[in-house]
Amino acid sequence: MKYGNIIIEKREYELLKSILSTSQFYREETYKQSLEKLKGELAKAKILDAKKLPEDVIRFNSVVTIETPWNVQRSYQVVVPEQSDIKQDKISILAPMGLALFGYAKGDEFTWQFPMGANTIKILEVVQPTATVKIEDYERKI
Repeated sequence: MKYGNIIIEKREYELLKSILSTSQFYREETYKQSLEKLKGELAKAKILDAKKLPEDVIRFNSVVTIETPWNVQRSYQVVVPEQSDIKQDKISILAPMGLALFGYAKGDEFTWQFPMGANTIKILEVVQPTATVKIEDYERKI
């Protein structure tokens, strides 16, 4: 792991904890495993101010290009659940892939349990959009 542990911006960390607490009743076993793994990662995460967060760390609204063991490359934008739209490659933070990617950085490679089995994911690129959705707008809905 590039930075030793996952890295999360302070306000996004609080928002993520709120989102995760509302999803604790999900019954699918793989999903529960993903939630538990992310919770374990969060317990060790580096929490930073936005100004100190490296540009290559995956956060809300980041566009991430990954590679799977079969040399398949795909790009996703990690978003809050209400903005999820798989047709536009926008995945919810609560989707197994969203849970897997959050807080990792360009160059990281890790194995995560997905509904179809364990997969190794390599992060090839992380792009931060210039115009992002305001976290405050989402926080007011929770």
